[in-house]
Amino acid sequence: MKPEILPPNVLHHFYAGGERIARLRGLTLESDHMPEEWLGAVNTTFDGTRGLSRLEDGTLVRDAIAADPAAWLGDRSDPGLLVKLLDAGQRLPVHFHPGREFARDALDSPYGKTEAWLIVEAEPDASVWVGWTRDVGLDEVRGWMRDQDAAAMLATMHELPVSAGDAIYVPAGTAHAIGAGILMVELQEPTDFSVLLEWEGFDLSEDEGHLNLGWDRALEALDRRAALPPTTTLPPEAETFFRADWLDGDAELDSRFSIVVGLEGNGTLAGIPFGRGTVALVPHGAGTVELRGDVRALRASPGS
Repeated sequence: MKPEILPPNVLHHFYAGGERIARLRGLTLESDHMPEEWLGAVNTTFDGTRGLSRLEDGTLVRDAIAADPAAWLGDRSDPGLLVKLLDAGQRLPVHFHPGREFARDALDSPYGKTEAWLIVEAEPDASVWVGWTRDVGLDEVRGWMRDQDAAAMLATMHELPVSAGDAIYVPAGTAHAIGAGILMVELQEPTDFSVLLEWEGFDLSEDEGHLNLGWDRALEALDRRAALPPTTTLPPEAETFFRADWLDGDAELDSRFSIVVGLEGNGTLAGIPFGRGTVALVPHGAGTVELRGDVRALRASPGS
């Protein structure tokens, strides 16, 4: 087996963005609301309408893996990973994602949505918001939602300025928002479970925010405790969910299912032309793979 170069898979979404993805990937997009590209995806959006990635020959990645899981995944039963390019053309709404236990009980899924953000580009004043600065009450959260008081929510969250090369870990249950002017590679569990505390000013309604569970049930998944300030490196516990490796120049990639995103320069991956804007899906069965040339890339792979 050998790495497979992935064709574009950019999705329309409710928030603005996509220009930075277009520049990186060398694309022309049909809308200014195409802020996410799903890379090697084997899961769909929450409504089931889109998201699945294809190989260059048109085969769904999901079907290729199902036909020979050992060759693609080694001893794993599924990838357990979704990788995205995300270009925030505006600040995203304050929201959170359920954890695995809640997802099993309420959504019939083995996966929640713990995630990490690997910052590729950021405007000088770009920031993210991650976690509450103090304990918050359920009635307080409901009041913010009723009034759509985004300013109060953001003021009660840790704000973190970001720049290229930063890595931010966002455990499931943590309230967060991504600021405008950021291009990132997002690593996450393979779901599309988002509970929206904010919807005013976006192409959204209140009823789209609770995963069809109703607000009483959905808000049970919110962590309302004070969080430690976020850092710009991934903690050891992130490797339970995913691994991220920055690659600079020549590198030997061990045998592991992974997605490699070319960020700068030009070279080869297993002898295949690879560089800025190229995305490769590397099967476990490819064995050790050589990255050669003046290339900066990010490798994303499943956790332990």
